Amino acid sequence: MAGSGNHCSFVLLAEFHIYEGPQLKYQFPQPLGVDESLLATSMLPDGAEAQLDDWTVFFLNQTSFNTISPVLALDTPEVKSVSLPGEENPIDKGDKPELLCVLNLVRTKHDKSLNRGAKVLALAICTRHSFIQIFKPFLLLAIEDYFTDPSQDCLARLFDAVNSMDLSAVPLLTRQEKLVMRSSDRKDIFAEKFSQSNSHVTNGSRGNLHKSSNSGESYSSFEEGLLIRNKDKSQCGEEKKGKRENGVRTRTDTDSSTTVPSVQMSGQSQGSPSDTSFTLGGSAVWVGDESGLELAKDGVGDSNSVASLAGSSTVVSSRKRRSTGASSSSSQAASREHHARQINASQSYYDTHRRHAMVKDTHFYHTTVTYRDHPLPIKMPLATFPEEVGDYSLISLIKVFNSPQLVSGPVHPHLHTSGPLTHPIIILFNGLITGKRIIFLGHKRPAGDVSNFVLSACALASGCGAVLRGFIERAFPYANLENREEWESVQAYIAGVTNPIFESSRAWDLLFDISSGNVTIAKDIHATYPVVTPAFGAPPITRSGTLKAETSVNSEDDMNRKEGNKGDGITTNSDKVFIEDIRAAIEDHFGEGLVRMRFAEYVARFVRLASRYEEEVTGVTKFGHPSSCFTDIPGQSAKLGGGIAFVDEVTCSRELAANAHRIEAWRKTSSYQYCIADYEKFVAASAIKGFDVLHQLFRVRYAKNLADTEILGIMRALADNVRTYEQVVELLSYAMPQGQGLLHLSFGLFHQKEAVRDATVDLFNNLRAYSVGVSFLQGLNHFQRYAYVRQAHAREKKALQQQQDSRTESNFSLPGTYARLHSNSVVNGS
Repeated sequence: MAGSGNHCSFVLLAEFHIYEGPQLKYQFPQPLGVDESLLATSMLPDGAEAQLDDWTVFFLNQTSFNTISPVLALDTPEVKSVSLPGEENPIDKGDKPELLCVLNLVRTKHDKSLNRGAKVLALAICTRHSFIQIFKPFLLLAIEDYFTDPSQDCLARLFDAVNSMDLSAVPLLTRQEKLVMRSSDRKDIFAEKFSQSNSHVTNGSRGNLHKSSNSGESYSSFEEGLLIRNKDKSQCGEEKKGKRENGVRTRTDTDSSTTVPSVQMSGQSQGSPSDTSFTLGGSAVWVGDESGLELAKDGVGDSNSVASLAGSSTVVSSRKRRSTGASSSSSQAASREHHARQINASQSYYDTHRRHAMVKDTHFYHTTVTYRDHPLPIKMPLATFPEEVGDYSLISLIKVFNSPQLVSGPVHPHLHTSGPLTHPIIILFNGLITGKRIIFLGHKRPAGDVSNFVLSACALASGCGAVLRGFIERAFPYANLENREEWESVQAYIAGVTNPIFESSRAWDLLFDISSGNVTIAKDIHATYPVVTPAFGAPPITRSGTLKAETSVNSEDDMNRKEGNKGDGITTNSDKVFIEDIRAAIEDHFGEGLVRMRFAEYVARFVRLASRYEEEVTGVTKFGHPSSCFTDIPGQSAKLGGGIAFVDEVTCSRELAANAHRIEAWRKTSSYQYCIADYEKFVAASAIKGFDVLHQLFRVRYAKNLADTEILGIMRALADNVRTYEQVVELLSYAMPQGQGLLHLSFGLFHQKEAVRDATVDLFNNLRAYSVGVSFLQGLNHFQRYAYVRQAHAREKKALQQQQDSRTESNFSLPGTYARLHSNSVVNGS
């Protein structure tokens, strides 16, 4: 991946002329070949003079009106566009030009000496990257620079500064890794990726990017993995440094018998726990007290050092009960000091960015770019997708449009999946996926506000970029009368306007007023989109209930709580349950990240439901696993189920019928075609093959009275097919924290069948071989983690005893210490 250059394709500057209106003054490094008046009006929105600063976004290469045709082609065989994490295109676009994002800053500078008392300028950069928010500091300095020195040199400096940004060390994350990263709150998630990418730059070869090794890329026990958790607390370390004496913490409450060997064991197998790694010293303090794990802060301040500790098979492995004896404290402090010196001496270099990122957040890549002697800190998000443009906010969107009473207009089955009281956000989602013309109106509001609402709507419909796509290419975050012909030429546009004249134009199907929260549905929507009876038939109305399958609530208990009032005659469906869950999360002050994950789950469930519908109607589905149930025929191997799962067939029929209209409408859109193409790519690249992982996780989570044969088949299939790094990450991307992580799989540790318990231990051993798996296992509660450690330790002791017995029978023996070392090396895989 090219690390620098070509981040910025063009720089534009527009100025409002008192007599001639908006004028495009400069285009650097060359003209775009687009109508200059069109660009100028897009850069200088209506009412810009009323705002001191305003940020707007628009796109190029969407239509024939705004497709660029530069005089000098920038994309030559020698100069290709930069491909960065989150920007991989799932399918080839052929001859379709690449979409360019334009980040535009409008500034009004008051000056009484001017005719109108102010000067209005707009400075914009065109980039291929969707995370355009990282370029805001450049524009802020550059526009001030232009006010001081109004010349084209300012544009050249901005162009060169942006393209000088070196991203060669940015970790390359796959789609599954991005899903895991965005679902994790740990600030050290995938920390090893930073050292690997840096090593690739330093050594000129990437090497093994995925599989962990003893040199510091995985942890040989949970205790060592827990060291990472203390890194989050190290931000207050400056206050604690004064309590240290000669580089050693003075503690009196640490473990009396903790010993830290001075020699790291080599050849330790990461695939299975070692005997020493599970030694708890006769105490369960490991699962409830981490006071003895302060070595990460005391002796070593770097994640590489922590990983090196993890590479040892015996570090912090024999923790005993706590003691307040001064002598034991002193001896332990001396041992820690000695080991810290040894670790520091053994490491040849420290990864600067990795240490930096561990303090800040590995969800971002941190770098610095200098613009005219001003260092600009850049924080590039690593888990974004192309459908996520800018720093949007779903919470703001939900708070504004949060009342079904503010919805007016006719009821249409494409939009109202819950009848007249369908929530405005569900109406918006339905309108987006069924290809309706949508306008966000913000009268007397900054153009940046409507732009953000349009970008948020696109992210909402796409599942925050992780599930569907095709919305950004028909989005016009800021639209006006001058470019009306352009955006209205798009069949299903999503536009943001500030001029109220569009409300009376009726050239829309849905109008969302961001000032009042009103939602208006066009009166002629039935004529524009005639209602056709779906192939699946009309929904039954004789029963009422709550869908329990694959919804976004936290557990079945939450489901039962939400379906308490069944006798009120109102049918509660999954959309209502989902919205209630989202509203409760916002009221409880959960963050934007959780809300985004909830919407990603909701859109993913819609796609799985549509796959089942297509299979019911046509007999086959093009973008999902075929629906089937678990079968166990005596004398034959059991076959796992697949497809979206329901608690019963009545619930399945009711859900399919209730969603039939919007599914039929979605199947006629470009998003549906993209989904089919993306699914083919996903199946080809999937690491876990042969069965539907999501179906198995749902069965483990929700199914009641699950047969022993089925749970054994599920756990054994996961244990046998989740071994490599790619397979582990793919499983974790399905078992995200919002879906309780590995909680429900861990219940296999307490199953009455020994085979199920063994399969669960095997699976967790495979996860523990990689640091990302360790981070998820640490999310289990203490009781579950202790159960895993106890069973894994018992299995290893049993295996060790069997090996010793076999050696005795063969009359093979080694004297004393050498025999013990040899047996340990055999167990550890040396």
